[in-house]
Amino acid sequence: MSSPALNLPAPERDEASPYALVGQARAKPGKAEALQAALLALVGPTRKEDGAMQYHVHRDRDDPDVFVFYEVWASVAHLEAHLSQPYVQSFLQTRHTLLAGDLEVRLLRMASPYQA
Repeated sequence: MSSPALNLPAPERDEASPYALVGQARAKPGKAEALQAALLALVGPTRKEDGAMQYHVHRDRDDPDVFVFYEVWASVAHLEAHLSQPYVQSFLQTRHTLLAGDLEVRLLRMASPYQA
């Protein structure tokens, strides 16, 4: 799975659903409020997407320049479709104006049994 603006390792197709990731973003000095606004603008449309089970953005209590996001998708295909959405691509292509470094993304493998 990849996006022209974000490289993620390819998921293993045998992974059980749901499919989750956690990420971190650090704002450039003076850009924390703008980064928060940009991240929060993704929440509404993302939660309406087919296959979106959870989508949350958090701000670190001790370091207000750090944001953590958590996503859960019904399948890898749903996450791939999300990454191709125009509003996501727009954020990914302009993120460097707000970020110190780049997004740090960890793909998670479900270890416990999933219960809806």
